[in-house]
Amino acid sequence: MMQDKIIQIYNILLKEYGSQGWWPINNKYKTKDKLTEKEKFEICIGAILTQNTSWKNVEKALNNLRINNLLNKKSIENLDIRKLAELIKSSGYNNQKAKKLKEFINFINSKEQITRDNLLKIWGIGKETADSILLYAHKKPVFVIDSYTKRIFSRLGLCNEKIEYDDLQDVFHNNLKSNHKLFNEYHALLVEHAKRYCKTKPECKNCPLNKECEYFKNSKNLIKY
Repeated sequence: MMQDKIIQIYNILLKEYGSQGWWPINNKYKTKDKLTEKEKFEICIGAILTQNTSWKNVEKALNNLRINNLLNKKSIENLDIRKLAELIKSSGYNNQKAKKLKEFINFINSKEQITRDNLLKIWGIGKETADSILLYAHKKPVFVIDSYTKRIFSRLGLCNEKIEYDDLQDVFHNNLKSNHKLFNEYHALLVEHAKRYCKTKPECKNCPLNKECEYFKNSKNLIKY
């Protein structure tokens, strides 16, 4: 059954890597049951900045804002957009992201309810960013889908590599208990696994999931390990 397989994969990854403590706040990975408003805000900003870049680059941008006492709503709202773009340059696409941050601040100021539909109305925020905000900042049971998730699950043989975002998200929503802690940990484990083994060019030999992986089973017939 799909449900059993998905749970099995989670258990293998958790045993292999342990709890990941996502989302990192002030460069520290430590799961917190309750977040302050300041911490929620940092997660939201990080979720926007991490679009199309590595977390390492995001950390540099967040640190620039932090050391200048600008990692708060009022400061970003009042900061010249060109200065903001310069401070977050390490995150890439910095001019666009500066505008996205400004748009997000406008949304916060509008007092609109933080829902997926409302977040998706903000310029520059797509499904992955919206779901990251909901899951990690607001602890809503929404599974975040990213390129790593698609890569791993398609190689495992559990979905097509071109599956749509919502369709793969439904696979998790329909086969796991609706629990934000579980979704948080599972997504973080998938990211860790993609970084260590399931890379663009996979390192299958010592991968903890290779016994479950269709890609590995097929490649074994072609490659001698």
